Amino acid sequence: MTFTKIFNGKILTPHRILQSGCVIIENGIIREVSEKNIEINDALEVDARGKYIAPGFIDLHIHGGGGSDFMDGTEEAFLIIAETHAKYGTTSMVPTTLTSEKEDLLKTLDLYEIANKNNKKGAQFLGMHLEGPYFAMAQRGAQDPRYIRDPDPEEYKEVLAHSSSITRWSAAPELKGAIEFAKYLKSKGVLAALAHTDAIYEEVLEGFENGYTLATHLYSGMSGVTRRNAFRYAGVIESAFIIDAMDVEIIADGIHLPAPLLKLIVKIKGPDRIALITDAMRAAGMPEGDSVLGPLKTGLKVIVEDGVAKLPDRSSFAGSVATADRLVRNMIQMADVSLLDAIKMITLTPARIMNVHDHKGSLVAGKDADIVIFDENINVEKTIVGGRVIYDTLTN
Repeated sequence: MTFTKIFNGKILTPHRILQSGCVIIENGIIREVSEKNIEINDALEVDARGKYIAPGFIDLHIHGGGGSDFMDGTEEAFLIIAETHAKYGTTSMVPTTLTSEKEDLLKTLDLYEIANKNNKKGAQFLGMHLEGPYFAMAQRGAQDPRYIRDPDPEEYKEVLAHSSSITRWSAAPELKGAIEFAKYLKSKGVLAALAHTDAIYEEVLEGFENGYTLATHLYSGMSGVTRRNAFRYAGVIESAFIIDAMDVEIIADGIHLPAPLLKLIVKIKGPDRIALITDAMRAAGMPEGDSVLGPLKTGLKVIVEDGVAKLPDRSSFAGSVATADRLVRNMIQMADVSLLDAIKMITLTPARIMNVHDHKGSLVAGKDADIVIFDENINVEKTIVGGRVIYDTLTN
């Protein structure tokens, strides 16, 4: 048996902060979280040096980082992204696609299988998230309009039969065939999420009742209050607020959503229904300047400045370059939430949404030893996945 003891730090449990104590890890699994300093012979000791000991961050929606994108068509891209974001505390992630040719999508799914087996130095993969191509054209954002269409049963059944690694799929619930699509996803154990949608409340409610239980990047690529023939209709944003049981994910980079909107979302939905996501593109963890959104060879040229990617004419945002530590920091500093609530929104809540909360998302005995150690400014010092230190500022 291999034991590791993490000690001399403030331990963030689901309910409180233990000012001292230790976390005992046995063969990659948390065996005990204690307020006392437990002595174990021959244990590898990790001194947290007074810093915070928290569950590893879980990113439900991420496209890239470190100069790579999951749609680049290489195994190396997957591994670079996983290793890049591990430096910022991410221990699990859901690789996300963009609208594309079906052949490119299937290739990406195949590469996921290979990369997942060889991913030893980065954040773990929790399955693939397909973002599109079943979107409302008017809400496509930076998604390629050439591939946007209504759900096609023959197509999506083929894709789902091709790979068992798809864990979530985002679509617009108002499209023709979108309800049947959600029912099929549910039958296959795949999470249906609503995204890039022009739906009104009645359509969102029907979608929710049939499986669209998560709102993808709330406020981005979705309708608000609209008027049709002089009458006002609640859009997707309002619907996500009205439906108490609907989960939402937010890009808390402080730019896609300014402080007042972050506060509003927290006030209405609360930390149990909010997942913090980076939605990061390839420029995350890279210097500002020119970059590409989507596949390196065929993607959209963008400019990264002011902590966000923009279209070349600077008329619109073109993607996030956030890292997980930044999300937590912003929620504390901009949305006035507590450290425990900010951590819950990037650990236990996303773990529940992805149905992995039985073994991830909190420092509880029996769960995976996915742990991050950071200081009071959420600067990450160590990232631990399955009991293994994969990033350490003292050695990296």
